[in-house]
Amino acid sequence: MNKVTVSKLETYTGHKDSIYTLERSQFDHIFFSGAGDGMVVSWDLKNPDNGQLIAKLPNSIYGLHLIEGSNILAVGHNYDGLHFIDWVNKKEVGSLKFTEAAIFDVTSYKNHLYVGDADGYLNIIELNPLKVLQKIKVSEKSVRTIAVNLKKLELAVGTSDHSIVIYNLQDYSVKYKLDDHDNSVFSVCYSPDNELLLSAGRDAHLKIWDVNAGYLLLEDIVAHMYAINNITFSPDGKHFVTCSMDKSIKVWDASAFKLLKVIDKARHAGHGTSVNKLLWTGHDDLLISASDDRSISIWDIAFNS
Repeated sequence: MNKVTVSKLETYTGHKDSIYTLERSQFDHIFFSGAGDGMVVSWDLKNPDNGQLIAKLPNSIYGLHLIEGSNILAVGHNYDGLHFIDWVNKKEVGSLKFTEAAIFDVTSYKNHLYVGDADGYLNIIELNPLKVLQKIKVSEKSVRTIAVNLKKLELAVGTSDHSIVIYNLQDYSVKYKLDDHDNSVFSVCYSPDNELLLSAGRDAHLKIWDVNAGYLLLEDIVAHMYAINNITFSPDGKHFVTCSMDKSIKVWDASAFKLLKVIDKARHAGHGTSVNKLLWTGHDDLLISASDDRSISIWDIAFNS
């Protein structure tokens, strides 16, 4: 059995409100955070004391996405649509208002952005030229989380009406609807090989679905005490982590779906309030976590046989 050792390397501070989202850059050592204070900040793992303010917007930021092959961050600015920020030059280069609802998640595939909002819409945005292509009503409640399966060309959309809807990425027809959660779905995440979909949310259950078997439910694990906010995989795909309103981060084996380690305040000087977002980087395989406690923690997780 693997022995897992956890070391907390750094704590980044500077945000003045809960930190809701993290996003990678095109460089393994640079990442971004967005928070309730409306600030988008870049951080350098090689220079931990030097966060750089990229943008300051009036409202909370839940959705943050780097557009592939560019320096442009799509920022889901609540109640004011999307703002496009050149993070290198710290300059807004465009905006698109298509909803007055809160934006909870943003992701992309090729020339399209996929944006989930509190009115229950999946908004499909063309990037060049910048325009709204389609608005799909997914739910009477919020669309909370979106993930792209690059192998199957499918889009998984998790909602606050307890469901996950799987769309065909080419024509946006519905392929599957998964209704096994008992409450809002806050996170959907495909494995790096696109063979599995992991989902979690307010019911504190972690569910694992077999994509190739038509999203057959393989595992249903009571994984945390309270709502699970986020799931992310390690760069090598061998492990994944979950984080929760119960203030903990949990490390899992991705093949056996077994819990390997609990990271919390008592044992590892973890977060004091809800952990909202995780990012497992390619820079020394460091794990990053963001919390309602307004801090970002940097973790070194070692797996020793």
